[in-house]
Amino acid sequence: MGEVWVPGAAGPQDVFVARIVARIEAFVERYGKQAHVEVELRGGPTAVLRSLEPDPGAGFITLIPHSEDGGEEEWIIPVAAIARITLSFEEEEAPFGFSLPSS
Repeated sequence: MGEVWVPGAAGPQDVFVARIVARIEAFVERYGKQAHVEVELRGGPTAVLRSLEPDPGAGFITLIPHSEDGGEEEWIIPVAAIARITLSFEEEEAPFGFSLPSS
């Protein structure tokens, strides 16, 4: 019998991130505008993402938020820390959006 994967434990975070990116790509294709991707962490902050990566693994992913002060940050979090991911777009040109991976 196979083992059950629990978010935050070693598991297929690369598949999780790939599926989130696919949803963002479908959203962009549907509306023809750059996506505004916001992630809310359980009991923590909400951030507008520039991108996300499946590394370092073992149930953790890396979020790369837009920084209000222009600095660079990376948040390494357990997948289970994510409460919600919201996809939207701004009617006017937003100063930042989500960067889809290069094909």
